[in-house]
Amino acid sequence: MQGRWPVGGRLPTEAELAQTYAVGVNTVRRAVDLLVEEGLVRRRQGSGTFVTASVAAGAKPRLIGVLVPSNTYYFPQVVQGIERAATAAGVQLVLACSNYDPDVEPAQIQQLVDVGVSGLLLVPNLHLAADPDAHLARLRELPVPYVLVERRPADPRPADPTSYVCTDVHGGGYAAVQHLSRLGRSRIGYLGRLGTASSEQVFAGYRQAIADLGLPEIPEAVARQPVWTGTDMLAYANSLVTEKVRAVVCLGDREATTLLPYLRRVGLTVPDDIAVVAYDDEVADLSEVPLTAVSPPKAEVGRMATELLLRRIELGPVAPVCRVVLQPRLAVRASCGAASGSLVEVRVPM
Repeated sequence: MQGRWPVGGRLPTEAELAQTYAVGVNTVRRAVDLLVEEGLVRRRQGSGTFVTASVAAGAKPRLIGVLVPSNTYYFPQVVQGIERAATAAGVQLVLACSNYDPDVEPAQIQQLVDVGVSGLLLVPNLHLAADPDAHLARLRELPVPYVLVERRPADPRPADPTSYVCTDVHGGGYAAVQHLSRLGRSRIGYLGRLGTASSEQVFAGYRQAIADLGLPEIPEAVARQPVWTGTDMLAYANSLVTEKVRAVVCLGDREATTLLPYLRRVGLTVPDDIAVVAYDDEVADLSEVPLTAVSPPKAEVGRMATELLLRRIELGPVAPVCRVVLQPRLAVRASCGAASGSLVEVRVPM
């Protein structure tokens, strides 16, 4: 026995420790009690005592774990921000991907803990979990510090201990409508997906802006579906003609890009007849008409989340809970008719 255990590792029993180090059981118990008070180990009823921190005071962690739901869309830029911050701090990453499957997350997180990471950056699939609150409660039992990335409790209770760094998605939906209104587009529709992590917040931002700015509500021009087919797109484009809609906010880039040829089929030109703003800014600039898009600060989210996690590791149990929300920007391109090639600050009324 070397007297060293990895983060997440189970300590020998008090009797075994007493025998190994030739001391009384009461002495071992008092020592373990001190470790519990310092947050270095945690007792689990019926399971034993487990290591919660392996970093000595003042020492730098050498390894952190990162769990994302996709390594192809949106999150590669977040990971780039994480990598830059980790490299600057001399820390290495262990990366895992859940592929939007909440059932595999516990095993993946446990594997990250088992390799000895000092902390975790997590993008849990809260929107897909049967019980998001229970999902978050399980995370609070982790033996290492963690920070949520682009996720946060939907309705946190007072004194909720969850730290996170995320984009103001609601504000992004609001800003898209606000921008179109300033361009003189008063009849604004909405096309989006259902069931994504951002779908409810973007739509809520759209609806609040319509109300705040006194714009007309057009139920026939508001459509949200889990999946969009060509038939659906054509029917929606025809409804825009019927309702004399002058602009559309789309979640996300793919849906906006798919809509463009159907607008052309029903005789609408972009941006002369109708303006289009997308949310995501992943492939918006590659569309046949480059799309104005709400652009989340993905790399900056990753960077700030990493720095927050490293700070939490350094401070240990006394680290304050931090909740960081970053405003997105609006990347202005040809699809809205405004001067393109600029980034506009999002300013949402409080």
